[in-house]
Amino acid sequence: MSDAEKITREQLEDKFHAFQEELQGKVADKRNSIKTIATIAGVVVVLLSYATGRRGGRKRRSVVEIRRG
Repeated sequence: MSDAEKITREQLEDKFHAFQEELQGKVADKRNSIKTIATIAGVVVVLLSYATGRRGGRKRRSVVEIRRG
């Protein structure tokens, strides 16, 4: 190998820096998507829990008659 073919430390650092910036940009995009999906899923779970609880309460509700006499 001649001196012209050797990879310098600066070249490696530049490539790693560019790769890291690209990766961080992709992660930031995914992070926003994941937050949105998690929020929507949380709202759906809360609504389903509420609806299921109301339905269960209606099924178990009993009518009590009090007679005096």
